Amino acid sequence: MTASDSALRRFLHGLPGVDAVGLEARAASLGTRSIKTTAKAYAIDLAISMIDLTTLEGADTPGKVRALAAKAVNPDPTDRTTPATAAVCVYPDMVATAKAALKGSAVKVASVATAFPAGRAALDVKLADTRDAVAAGADEIDMVIDRGAFLSGKYLKVYEEIQAVKEASGEARLKVIFETGELSTYDNIRRASWLGMMAGADFIKTSTGKVAVNATPANTLLMLEAVRDFRAQTGVQIGVKPAGGIRTTKDAVKFLVLVNETVGEDWLDNHWFRFGASSLLNDLLMQRQKLATGRYSGPDYVTVD
Repeated sequence: MTASDSALRRFLHGLPGVDAVGLEARAASLGTRSIKTTAKAYAIDLAISMIDLTTLEGADTPGKVRALAAKAVNPDPTDRTTPATAAVCVYPDMVATAKAALKGSAVKVASVATAFPAGRAALDVKLADTRDAVAAGADEIDMVIDRGAFLSGKYLKVYEEIQAVKEASGEARLKVIFETGELSTYDNIRRASWLGMMAGADFIKTSTGKVAVNATPANTLLMLEAVRDFRAQTGVQIGVKPAGGIRTTKDAVKFLVLVNETVGEDWLDNHWFRFGASSLLNDLLMQRQKLATGRYSGPDYVTVD
């Protein structure tokens, strides 16, 4: 398809409308699935390995980033069988610190970019932000789309911006954040998912974690259906990252069930599915200790972020 505003609008508005009641009912139904103890142990380790351990605060310091990197590599110092997390996610100016702290490990460095979280900046500023992060060693770039442009129907502007950031990212994998809580409708989330994938996203991501409504089972299910259908049509596999609001092991298991039942085992790997949920890690570690010892260790036995 030749990209133009009219062609993109025709395609995106030609996608089937989302049955909101059906979507939420299916997400809720999958969320009631129970799993056995052995499967729970596997799910906990898988969820730990899928976390992008994140610090995105104005008060971030090199010391905090180094501490977070140490936790990512070795989440439970009392149990060396605990898997490492997938990545550490930081602002561009902290990428070099994270990269140095993670040297020799398999943990990736992800950097937010493109005037995160609002995305309100000129394209040249967004591209400079991206190039700075890549030059400092970022393995992954988490960009935000221009929600104002998308909601105004300026699909070509959003499409070309994603393409430009993808090019600026070089070898780094690109995660495209839609901020689903600001898109208002499930139809818009479906359209944004397809627009992002067609423009070159390696991952589509729900949220920045900085607004009231972030990842939900329903919006994540909708995005999983989009990547499934996109692969069926193009042969290209795209990752999914729900972010914000996923805090407990029970929550994480619900999302893993969504993945398994919607897109299958091909996505049950941290190359294709991530959690943007730093507070989730401590609960996973406590539940993991409970399975191993038969008792809860309590929050004092895990490091505080």
